[in-house]
This record gives sequence, structure tokens and C-alpha cells, in this order.
Amino acid sequence: MKRLYFLVPKIDMAKKIVDELLLQRIDINHIHVLSKRGTLMDNLPEASYLQKSDFVPALEQGLLTGGFTGFVAGVVALTLTGESLLSGGALLVATLVGAVFGAFVSSLLGSSVGNRQIRQFDEAINEKGAFLMMVDIPRERIAEIEQAILKQNPGAKSEGTEPTIPAFP
Repeated sequence: MKRLYFLVPKIDMAKKIVDELLLQRIDINHIHVLSKRGTLMDNLPEASYLQKSDFVPALEQGLLTGGFTGFVAGVVALTLTGESLLSGGALLVATLVGAVFGAFVSSLLGSSVGNRQIRQFDEAINEKGAFLMMVDIPRERIAEIEQAILKQNPGAKSEGTEPTIPAFP
């Protein structure tokens, strides 16, 4: 799945695009709309906390960094104690503890920071009152969906795609 971004100037156009996406058989759970704080969304699928914050990318980074750090700490501890590296129980525990701790701390930090991918749209959303539509679609349908939306809604502006999104947002 890839995330496709559209900036839309008015709420009625956002509703029309949501309807078009539903006709294109895009599940409503894969459509996320972000607007200026306090804007009435009128039954549009509002972006959740996970789409608005950096929680998921921070969790992934913390998991990898903490796991690597735990692994290195485990290797150093086993080397200093003279134990064999093949006694992997301690190494496995150190890696898992590091991964869990790194994921926990990093996700706490990421949850307090706005999503890095949507920062570039802050001015359009907060100052111009535009709506940011984020649509998660299969890779092979990107061109088809993008063309259908732009053809039906000339005021919409495609802002490209995000790198492959995680499976669990």
C-alpha cells in the first residue's frame, strides 16, 4: 500500500472525492482527511491520531535502534564475562529488552511530534483552509486513482505519494 496525498480547497470537493474513491472501491478506512483545527468535517473520514503524529515511524525506529543496542550490549557483556557467544539466551534477552525499551521511549517521543510527512502541508491547511486527503491504495492503482480524482475535480492538487506505509496504522 502507498499513501497518496491530495490538497483540496473546499469541503464540498473533499466530499466529492471521498464519494469517487468509494466508487473506485477504496475502503473508507483507507481514506483520511486532515483540516485546520476546529473545522467541521461533515462526515468526512477524519485523520486519526496515528496519521497526525509521528508515533508509528518513531516506534519502528526505536524498535530497530533499541534492538541493535541491546544486541551489542549483550555481546559486550558476554565477552567481558568470558561466556561463549553461543549461550544465546542472554543475548536474546538483551536484544529483546533493548528493542522493547527503545520502542517504548521512541514512541512516547514520536506521539508528541507532528507527522513528518504532513508538515509540508501545514501552511495550506492552517492558513489557506485547505483539506489534506491521505488515501492508502495498492501500488498498482496509484495512476488510475490519481487520474480519476484529478479528472473529476480540477481544483484538487496531487501532492504525490509517501513511501510504503506500515501494515498497522
